[in-house]
Amino acid sequence: MVSTPTRTRGKDPRDGKPKAPAKPGKKPSGLRGHLRNFWDSLEGKDKTPNSSTYYLILGCALALTAIGIMMVLSASSVEAISEGKSPYADALKQAMFGVVGLIGMYVISRTNVNWMKRLSWWALGGVLVLLVLVQVMGNTVNGNKNWIDIGGITLQPSEMAKLILCIWIAAVLARKQKLLHRWWHVIIPVVPGAGLVIALVMLGNDLGTVIVIAAITAAGLYFAGVPGRMLAIAGIIGAVGAVLGTVSSTNRICRITSWLGTASQTCTDQFDFDFQSTNGMYGLAQGSWTGLGLGQSRQKYNWLPEAHNDFIFAIIGEELGLVGTLVVLILFAILGIAIFRVVVRQTDPFQRTLAGGIMVWLLGQASMNMAVVTQLLPVVGVPLPFISYGGSALIMSLCGIGVVLSLARGQLPPQQRPRFLPRRSPKTARKRT
Repeated sequence: MVSTPTRTRGKDPRDGKPKAPAKPGKKPSGLRGHLRNFWDSLEGKDKTPNSSTYYLILGCALALTAIGIMMVLSASSVEAISEGKSPYADALKQAMFGVVGLIGMYVISRTNVNWMKRLSWWALGGVLVLLVLVQVMGNTVNGNKNWIDIGGITLQPSEMAKLILCIWIAAVLARKQKLLHRWWHVIIPVVPGAGLVIALVMLGNDLGTVIVIAAITAAGLYFAGVPGRMLAIAGIIGAVGAVLGTVSSTNRICRITSWLGTASQTCTDQFDFDFQSTNGMYGLAQGSWTGLGLGQSRQKYNWLPEAHNDFIFAIIGEELGLVGTLVVLILFAILGIAIFRVVVRQTDPFQRTLAGGIMVWLLGQASMNMAVVTQLLPVVGVPLPFISYGGSALIMSLCGIGVVLSLARGQLPPQQRPRFLPRRSPKTARKRT
């Protein structure tokens, strides 16, 4: 009788040797493989979540805010002296707003942001009321009607609208997650709500903020999972609306023609957008590699309009040179990568859409500002997040970072979550008892 050989687990029955492990799926080679590896490392797929993402977001936000206060002091001091004010006035106000923003950032980062869902409709209603009040009794500065005084405090509701729209769009689309393949549920109520905000801001002639709000709306639809064909059609409709909005205003037409170098004499005499953009480029050119030195800018001597606001990046380039501008660019790049990792690791649709909207808001606005200063885009009034002068913008940007920090903290195990105060050891706790 011939016995049948028994099959040993993990061994080839023919020779008893261990089986070779199954080969994983073949990864693409060449340029495609390098791009795939780069994208995977960017997303951090091969790494378990840890507190490094949290601290990268926090560190970049704090560094950019500190740079902003320093540069506001440098860029605004000369004009302040010429107006008979203290050279430290604007920088001190910016520092005060920074403290308020940091407190808001810390409080939000320690909470579960899901509570924002319940207040999203009320917050949207409140900001719409403020935007209407701006058109009724607001202040006009350089042709833009964006500000309102309430109890001696100047607010810019359009900056509040950016964060509130991120929250509201995420809350609405998260409830409709299973219905986003239908046109009606995609459009209502997101498009009318965002369109109403855009219309009220457009009444104040703030084209830059309108573009940012439109980008936030598009980002909300994308990260919520709206089908691509719907996004493409919405993009075409948005582009048509942007063209119609541009040709309906002489101011906007002059911005475009000045950027293209085909401005008429009427545009040059009435607006002269070339003056601001040209002097911004002069500042960047004078800074060369290492800059003229902190506080040594020449363009801030009433040559460059809005030197401490929309064109502060030009002052950074003039005083700190290419090195200084690269530092700012790298900080924004690291901030974007860290927030992107928070986005791709989210499984909850509300949190993913919220983080994606904030990422597009901050990074998109920063890109627009720097593109305007370097004449890659026509002049539009968009501040550089964390750096340009403006209390409402700084506070809202830091609160947006607080939301992302809360989401990053929630992705970590409880024992790895960053704490404001170090945890007490058991020995210390026994001594106190």
